[in-house]
Amino acid sequence: MSRPTTGPLRVCLVASSQHPIREPFAGGLESQTHYLARELRRRGHLVSLYAAPGSDPALQARELTLDRFRPSAAASRDVNAPPARWMTEHHAYLSLMLDLAGAGGDEVDVVHNNSLHHLPVAMARTLTVPVVTTLHTPPLPWLESAFHLSPDTPAVAVSETCRRMWAPRVRASVVRNGVDTERWRPGPGGGAAVWSGRMTAEKAPHDAILACRRAGVPLRLVGPVSDPAYYDAMVRPLLGGDVEHLGHLAHDELVEVVGAASVALVTPRWEEPYGLVAAEAMACGTPVAAYDRGAVAEVVTPAAGVVVAADDVDALAAALPRAAALPRDQVRATAVRDCSLQRMVDEYEALYVSLAAAGRPAA
Repeated sequence: MSRPTTGPLRVCLVASSQHPIREPFAGGLESQTHYLARELRRRGHLVSLYAAPGSDPALQARELTLDRFRPSAAASRDVNAPPARWMTEHHAYLSLMLDLAGAGGDEVDVVHNNSLHHLPVAMARTLTVPVVTTLHTPPLPWLESAFHLSPDTPAVAVSETCRRMWAPRVRASVVRNGVDTERWRPGPGGGAAVWSGRMTAEKAPHDAILACRRAGVPLRLVGPVSDPAYYDAMVRPLLGGDVEHLGHLAHDELVEVVGAASVALVTPRWEEPYGLVAAEAMACGTPVAAYDRGAVAEVVTPAAGVVVAADDVDALAAALPRAAALPRDQVRATAVRDCSLQRMVDEYEALYVSLAAAGRPAA
């Protein structure tokens, strides 16, 4: 069964059920889904978004957890019963996929799964429309299992590094993430360094603080405290004086802070699948000093920043003045060329057209 590819496409976007698709975003998955939905609609496509409650009203998202499932009293007494949150999430995705396998599938041309749940992959072959999944993270066991049983389900990784991480179990192409280079506008620079992201051990904001202290550079931290125990042990004791935590800022406030910074630090202690905060800083013209871990070096090229050995705080401190000396217009131009939302959506649009043209045989 093939679908028409002329005119607007009907695209079903499936997002995470855990975090709303709204600003300020919980992470890269949420921001990319928001940007993608908005830009596809701007281009005239018909987008249905399934996302967590509380998502941006402008996106007109359908709530994944609208029909909450509560096991019976007898089932709840099962000693092996999973947590209630797991059951709610399972029920939400099961309900969605069953609907798309039935009459709901007649309303779309392609399903784009941006969630981390296994059911959209495991049940893809029950649909009469193609399903493509974006791999936003390093490998996850539930997803690996689903792809093992559905090896022909199309997958896209957000970087070449991410593709290689999944390669032993999943065949994926690459569509690198993008940022809205109109909203992430150029700033004057010259101010304190900036670090943005979730306050968690794998993001290591404490390394950014230590590097800036050693380099004598003031630092402004931005982001939600996602791991209070880590924050209280490793970050809070280092705050004060030339280091301040501004909290979780709205988008426009964050753009102002990043654009005013002389340099942005990116300090992953996990295999960063893309490095969205680096691309955002570059779009503001702010050069980046970063650890070489995961896909960071794919994003932060020599024209836009300095990448040093992972976990080397001294090397990161030494990189700060070198990065800050890069021309801001050159940094911005690199982001516009390599990291733009337009480029990302162009590639997804071409993928949707290809999948819709090929269609999928009825099960």
